[in-house]
Amino acid sequence: MFYFDCKSTKNIRNKHNKCLFFCKFQQKIVPLQQKSLDMRKIHDDYDKIWEISPVWDLLSPDQKDYIEECSEIKKYRKNEIIHQEGDEPSYVMVVVSGTVRLSKEGVGQRVQIIRLLNRHDSFGYRSVVAGDQHSSCATAIEPTVVYRIERDAFLEVIRENNSFCYGVLELMSKDLAISESRTVNLTQKHIRGRLAETLITLKHTYGLDEDGVTIAMYMAREDLANMSNMTTSNAIRTLSQFASEGIISLDGRKIKLLDEQELTRISRLG
Repeated sequence: MFYFDCKSTKNIRNKHNKCLFFCKFQQKIVPLQQKSLDMRKIHDDYDKIWEISPVWDLLSPDQKDYIEECSEIKKYRKNEIIHQEGDEPSYVMVVVSGTVRLSKEGVGQRVQIIRLLNRHDSFGYRSVVAGDQHSSCATAIEPTVVYRIERDAFLEVIRENNSFCYGVLELMSKDLAISESRTVNLTQKHIRGRLAETLITLKHTYGLDEDGVTIAMYMAREDLANMSNMTTSNAIRTLSQFASEGIISLDGRKIKLLDEQELTRISRLG
């Protein structure tokens, strides 16, 4: 007759269960470690966040390491939506390359372009700080790469680093000043003045091609109209007027500024 030691059998079963748990745990950890290594490799292909946007250079070395661990590189195709108006914010984003359009839908589903963002510009931080939903839609208008920093990590370094917090306040203040200026210009200037200002803004934001006169940003007429708070037909008609007056020349989406002084005068007079 055989006798079984219940205690020994229980110990063996516990060891077996622990072994299974450890194996499953390892199976979960290895992919996470691999993901972390892959993400770091992707990070190494691009400039660091603080090399792109100076405000992030206010972080301490430890905080930079922490932000790097809590951020990722995300690539977007042309016309791909980054976040919708009304979405809950999960990230603060910094443009690495490409162009991001911030827009808002108004009455009659008419789209108003608020701002165009390019390399070094940050967005999404106002909603994160305020705890609000995104108040605008962000769209990549060309192949675009952004850093996405987790909201909780961003809020943590803001609370810990006074210099960084002040730098973010400065960014918010500049954004507010731009919004106030655009509100006045878009509501008080006539069509010619609004479109002239848009062209000058594009020139200052994106610069000129090697020929020294072509705006280095080729926008669809609809986007120019949305940025200038007018219909597409009015934008096309006003561009044609500027071209006939010798102020600009048109070549498809390419716009050459032939008389920037006159364009500035039209913008100033409204």
